[in-house]
Amino acid sequence: MNIRIDDLPVRDELRGKSPYGAPQLDVPVRLNTNENPYPLPEPLVERIAERVREAARHLNRYPDRDAVELRTRLAEYLTRTGGHRVGLANVWAANGSNEVIQQLLQTFGGPGRTAIGFEPSYSMHALIARGTGTGWISGPRNDDFTIDLAAAEKAIAENQPDVVFITTPNNPTGTAVPPETVVALYDAAQAAKPSVVIADEAYIEFSHGHSLLPLLEGRPHLVISRTMSKAFGAAGLRLGYLAAHPAVVDAVQLVRLPYHLSAITQATALAALEHTDTLLGYVEQLKTERDRLVTELRALGYEVTPSDANFVQFGRFDDAHEAWQKILDRGVLVRDNGVPGRLRVTAGTPEENDAFLDAVRELKKEQPV
Repeated sequence: MNIRIDDLPVRDELRGKSPYGAPQLDVPVRLNTNENPYPLPEPLVERIAERVREAARHLNRYPDRDAVELRTRLAEYLTRTGGHRVGLANVWAANGSNEVIQQLLQTFGGPGRTAIGFEPSYSMHALIARGTGTGWISGPRNDDFTIDLAAAEKAIAENQPDVVFITTPNNPTGTAVPPETVVALYDAAQAAKPSVVIADEAYIEFSHGHSLLPLLEGRPHLVISRTMSKAFGAAGLRLGYLAAHPAVVDAVQLVRLPYHLSAITQATALAALEHTDTLLGYVEQLKTERDRLVTELRALGYEVTPSDANFVQFGRFDDAHEAWQKILDRGVLVRDNGVPGRLRVTAGTPEENDAFLDAVRELKKEQPV
């Protein structure tokens, strides 16, 4: 019997929708998914093996369901790098920042509640909202992709959302949100109704500025979401975490699945946290390469959005998908993620970036911007 999704009794809000995904094609240079291009250093690989070997001896038992050691080490990392002291009670961890966001929406969103984000932004916010039965509101941005503060405050006042998303640096544009804007949006959210404000800092280690972590002081409804996928070069690990008031951490545990973080995941993440200085050294290299991409693309005449992330949005193209295909034809995969007239490229190794720049130089000859 030939059964399709539409033949199943799925929820109405899921009908006709597509799952999140980026094409993974077999090409020489893949710069489309914002991964860190540098493999983990060998000493870290060896340390992961040691920790996993030890964890494997106890796989007959459930892991630490509260991930106490991991959360303690994450709190130490945040305190050292984020400009604000946090402790175990302020930190929660899950399987990637997407699960962190899902747990937050399960806790503070859900049927009859709404969330707002300022688009274009990370598309998973809206998808996870839909998956948790949370209504989604698309908030405004300026033409330069910064948040239109007055319009955003108005949208919050009119819609009174239960959850507000602020993505900084923003994906896919790379733009950072100034702390004063975050404070203004937080205040607007609390004036409309007591709302949870989630600042998604997945790319913060690549930023020219600083984390919003100090803003947690005196703001119990603010949550900072982070990931180990980007700066730590651990996309395959799937480890995300948040920092917030202890009451938020307690609330999220109401919806977490039992033993949601495996012993292997915890062991691997703990090993990575022992090598933060080395891993952040790779981040500095990528920031240099990102800035080189911005300079070179502008020199070629492309319009480039200022970036605080490990990727760069550029254009404009009359037909962005056609431009994407022509770059792909030259062996380089970038991202066409729906922003009109623009594409996004992840900062790779110097050699990968050279290949990309050669491809866009050839494109420029065929398709002037």
